[in-house]
Amino acid sequence: MQSNDFIVARQDLETCRTISTERPDRDALPSDALLVKVDRFAFTANNITYALLGEQLKYWQLFPAPDGFGIIPVWGFGDVIASRNPAVAEGERLFGYFPMAAHLCIEAADISKRSLRDAAAHRQGVAPVYNAYARIGGDAGFAGRQGDHQALLRPLFMLSFLVDGFLAEQMHFGATTVILSSASSKTAFGLAHLLHTQRRGIRVIGLTSPSNAAFVCSLGCYDEVVTYDAVDTLDATTRAAFVDMAGHAGLRAALHRHYGDNLVYSGRVGLTHQDGSDDATPLPGARPSWFFAPDQIRKRAKAWGPGGVETRLQAAWRDFAPRLDGWLTITDARGPEAVRRVYLDTLNGRVPPHEAHMLTMAD
Repeated sequence: MQSNDFIVARQDLETCRTISTERPDRDALPSDALLVKVDRFAFTANNITYALLGEQLKYWQLFPAPDGFGIIPVWGFGDVIASRNPAVAEGERLFGYFPMAAHLCIEAADISKRSLRDAAAHRQGVAPVYNAYARIGGDAGFAGRQGDHQALLRPLFMLSFLVDGFLAEQMHFGATTVILSSASSKTAFGLAHLLHTQRRGIRVIGLTSPSNAAFVCSLGCYDEVVTYDAVDTLDATTRAAFVDMAGHAGLRAALHRHYGDNLVYSGRVGLTHQDGSDDATPLPGARPSWFFAPDQIRKRAKAWGPGGVETRLQAAWRDFAPRLDGWLTITDARGPEAVRRVYLDTLNGRVPPHEAHMLTMAD
């Protein structure tokens, strides 16, 4: 049986295509394995970050592809269509990290009532969250648009939640202002929501392009919205922490030079913006550093004990999720050509901030 995989050239992300692959039948599956039909998945700018960091953070090894190419991981839903594992029935629905493909073979292990893990050898050596699948049959929180919200924003909101907790733990490095670039991005407005609702005496400023300013203002979770060409109007006498959502080297340098030593934290979260600026020149203020979510997850899990991270995340999500219907318009698209179009539009920054995409490889 044939299946489809969407692959991209690792060194030239503009080069992409759909290829046909062999889909194993039930009898050809390894012992305890599952064959999962990938039903639908979210695609956002965060997936571009996965591609840009594919070598560095081992994302490319999760789903093998032909030499020189990679399959970008996505968050979404799949249905078990064949099972050689007596603990997992055919027809079960899973939520987790899937390839941009029509099918996935999972070597199921560590099976519990609510979850399982893919134990395939090539998927080891990455953060455990990337190999975990939730068993979501009958869970209303993953049904309909609520489920789409989970796929589109829950992984990003986890990042927002972790950054918020990190900043709070560090007392915001003594800052009275937190500045977020790419303020229209889902990770940014999730973090802005948390910072704004916690009311810790922190002023939240969102930086965005002029074309996205109206949308960012409409969210209501920023105290001030400033366009990129006006960063020199910010009050540089205040102590500020900067969270860089897109890896915009030119913007980062401008903020460091504007605030000088009053820029007390400069954390990089994303890498979707490639502006060609020199990223190696020493800058005034705090030294830019990467925020690596898996390290923070491990730290929180140790401090909060079993289930502690998920319990606290769920409480924060319950407050955040009801706002999403008013902020986002979700578009469903099917088939390889639709996947290619959304991928290239996202790669090239052509997706309006209020649009969100759920995709399916099968026509």
